[in-house]
Amino acid sequence: MINQFLNYLRYERNASAQTVQTYEEALEEFESYLKLKDNGLSPATADTDLIRDWMESLMDKGNTASTINKKLSALRSFYRFALKRNLVKLDPAHCVTGPKKSKPLPQFLREGEMDRLLDDLEWDNTFKSVRARTILLLFYEAGLRRSELVGLNDEDIDFTTSQLKVTGKRNKQRIIPFGEELATELQHYMAVRDAQFGEGHEKALFLSDKGLRISGDQVYEIVRKYLSMVTSLKKRSPHVLRHTFATAMLNNGAGLEGIKNLLGHESVSTTEIYTHTTFEQLKRVYKEAHPRA
Repeated sequence: MINQFLNYLRYERNASAQTVQTYEEALEEFESYLKLKDNGLSPATADTDLIRDWMESLMDKGNTASTINKKLSALRSFYRFALKRNLVKLDPAHCVTGPKKSKPLPQFLREGEMDRLLDDLEWDNTFKSVRARTILLLFYEAGLRRSELVGLNDEDIDFTTSQLKVTGKRNKQRIIPFGEELATELQHYMAVRDAQFGEGHEKALFLSDKGLRISGDQVYEIVRKYLSMVTSLKKRSPHVLRHTFATAMLNNGAGLEGIKNLLGHESVSTTEIYTHTTFEQLKRVYKEAHPRA
């Protein structure tokens, strides 16, 4: 039956040699699995439960969700062909759902790395240096998106209430509280900026070296430059600092609903990715520290 299907792919569907080989390997692997369970089993007699068992065995062997779904796709095509040719009475694969592809966990800096970044690096009082530190601290303390930081104006900062008005996706606005350290840093930056360009500059909070509103690319390069000094992460973008903010909040007792509102997420399900990040971190700590792990 498998050979009939492979010939159908070769001669009727004109499938590529690579496709035929991929399907052949998957089907032979499935057939071998059935024989190991019971020598009397074959693809013609397999049922839905056996297909699910096979997929579970593939997961146990460390196959990725993407690999398993490709093998399942081959099996579905095989059984559709077999059903049309009356080689089987039922299609046991049509109702089997493949594993969901896991989303990559967000990368973030550890607390010690952020301390080195903000406290241990040598920061001078030049405009560029003060601007860079303020940008890094703002990302870390407020969890902004890059576009949100670029769009900030002086009028969006209320030092009396220690609140920041942020315009996010689809022009939705949210209010983010901030602490004394960030307030002091923002006031210092604004004083250095005004001394550099005068008080008649445009209303943007962060200015470029030429006195215009800073661009997203310029912010990215500033963040990449300084993160490279303290971390070996492959990603060194502003979004890493947004992830760092959320992870730090969660690790220090903040609830998901509160973090969701601070980040401007539409749904708490988006925010839940940080619980997985924290759990993975706990697993690493456990593995490194527990004597029987």
